Amino acid sequence: MDKHLRTKQPKTDPILAASSSTEVSSLEWEAVNMNQEEEDLVCRMHKLVGDRWELIAGRIPGRTAEEIERFWVMKNN
Repeated sequence: MDKHLRTKQPKTDPILAASSSTEVSSLEWEAVNMNQEEEDLVCRMHKLVGDRWELIAGRIPGRTAEEIERFWVMKNN
């Protein structure tokens, strides 16, 4: 019986590793303007469901998940 325990090393996909290490600067993003009602709804929904941008965007007509996430990141950084 082998007394040495082997630890499994997670396999890293080089493509995923390269893309996940690339961050998008908030300076490259266009600002998202929301009215007070939309801002309040995004804040309340985020407290309830977290970073589920698709779900939040579904409650705000005309907004995409990307816009909601961009707004959140720019407001809270």
